[in-house]
Amino acid sequence: MTADGLLFHELSFVREGDDVVVGRLDTGSYAVFPADGAELLKQLTEGMPLTAAADWYETTFDEEVDLDDFVETLHDLGFVREDGGRQATTAPVPVRLRGLGRAAFSPVAWCLYAAVAAGWAWAAAVHTDLAPRPSHIFFVHSLLVVQLVITLGQVPLLLVHEGFHILAGRRLGLPTRLSLSNRLTYIVAETQINGLLSVPRAKRYLPFLAGIVCDGVVFGAFGLVAEATRHPDGTFSFTGRLCLALAFTVGVRMLWQFQLYLRTDLYYVAATAWNCHDLHDAAMTLLKNRFWRLLNHPDRVVDEEQWTARDRRVGTFYGPFIVLGYCALAAVTIFVSVPVTVQYGSIAARAIGSGELDPAFWDAVLSLCMNIAQIVALVVLSRRKRRNSKAGPTHSSSSPEVELT
Repeated sequence: MTADGLLFHELSFVREGDDVVVGRLDTGSYAVFPADGAELLKQLTEGMPLTAAADWYETTFDEEVDLDDFVETLHDLGFVREDGGRQATTAPVPVRLRGLGRAAFSPVAWCLYAAVAAGWAWAAAVHTDLAPRPSHIFFVHSLLVVQLVITLGQVPLLLVHEGFHILAGRRLGLPTRLSLSNRLTYIVAETQINGLLSVPRAKRYLPFLAGIVCDGVVFGAFGLVAEATRHPDGTFSFTGRLCLALAFTVGVRMLWQFQLYLRTDLYYVAATAWNCHDLHDAAMTLLKNRFWRLLNHPDRVVDEEQWTARDRRVGTFYGPFIVLGYCALAAVTIFVSVPVTVQYGSIAARAIGSGELDPAFWDAVLSLCMNIAQIVALVVLSRRKRRNSKAGPTHSSSSPEVELT
């Protein structure tokens, strides 16, 4: 694929309304081109010389093109090969676990997932104590055991969640991968699906929603196990109480997806449905610009032209969804965090205030020490992060990629 000495990497072209998303599957570098710009790029990748391409564009679209600037943009995006040699023809590398991905989302699998969801719904309708509630967290009397089990138990559950994202991407032949990042005191698992923009929009929804599907199945399965392991008198067994505790945390994680002021899985679904490329930043900027204009601070207004017209148009009415996200955060705080904290504090206060140096006393003390240590670490790491951000470069750039949490 040459054009007056230019060599191009393999590029994908996916039409999105009036625009075309062009990108490299191997690096995850994508850009939104107008239809005429994408057609010009296609001509270049098919071997049309630069001078001929300029004449073709003027004849086809009845206007001139600054081809030097266009080629410079292609270099900046990494679309042009810089090694100066002809691209070697290699057989496509098979994507591992693609068969497993197809099996995980086959009709048989979907029937199984639906059966689990329907089974839990029926069981919860008959036995309302299966419905998630904050008290389920305290499945044993030991606060220290609760804290350790809930914390460590999230690791495999998060990996399974991200595993479904990976399988949904591998099912499409995309080189998805899992990464771990540190957000203050929390280890966060993220699935990177760089090639997702190289497939039609209709095929992107499942990779976005796969994690929520997994959480729903895991949540229902925990509830069914709790129901199946009841004691003869109807009370939950230790296994059942443990399952309900873990199910509660999975349910909270599903609610977390509604915090649309963040780039959650549901945010990506909304952005895809509305055919937007950077809805989050566009909407947040538009919202802030309205605020600064209202306060008569035009100096703080950010240039909105850096986003596509579609992103700006949708971003104007996406503000209420951002507010809805904060409402979801408030609901989780009021109905989850506060009750759990109150019950935790009540148990710890009774154990410490009993006046006896029994196992319950030391259990509560050690649990409180762990929580205090986490708070101290949070403060220290947040301050260090602020210092590093001030000392670091003021601008950075990276290829856009889809990260699902």
